[in-house]
Amino acid sequence: MAFTPLHDRVLVRRTEGEEKTAGGLIIPDAAKEKPAEGEVISVGEGARKDNGELVPMAVKAGDKVLFGKWSGTEITIDGEELLMMKESDIMGILS
Repeated sequence: MAFTPLHDRVLVRRTEGEEKTAGGLIIPDAAKEKPAEGEVISVGEGARKDNGELVPMAVKAGDKVLFGKWSGTEITIDGEELLMMKESDIMGILS
């Protein structure tokens, strides 16, 4: 895939949701919530301050991140559903 987000935007692939509950019950697809974590696929160069200075991105491709439930815009690239969001929508990096 040859796609690079602009400015402070981040392209994220959601991780798969849990198939079973902690008690072992299988969750049907219709009842699953979309997970609020994913892997960063691509990042822009960063935001610019009013004076033109570049603010570098805190995340990089390959990072596992947490984001808000309603964050981002769903887009399809090469048949794959991905999320495009601003870096500020990301709450943290999982280590």
